[in-house]
Amino acid sequence: MQNVQITLETLFQTLGLASDEKDMDLFVDNHQLDASVKLENAPFWNDEQRQILANYKSTNEEWVIIIDLLDELLHGE
Repeated sequence: MQNVQITLETLFQTLGLASDEKDMDLFVDNHQLDASVKLENAPFWNDEQRQILANYKSTNEEWVIIIDLLDELLHGE
């Protein structure tokens, strides 16, 4: 079994989003969240994306780092 390096690009691909650097930057710029909104509750996710974020964050340590990075980016941190 091969180890796959989990990156922000991998997360975007898993969520069904465009994953080149320009598209990821554009997504982050266009989807900034208020501090009171949790990442998995953001209005732009569909149910499947929301489930992926919640499941990976609670069950997979390797994904937590990348999901937290996306959370920080979308909250302007």
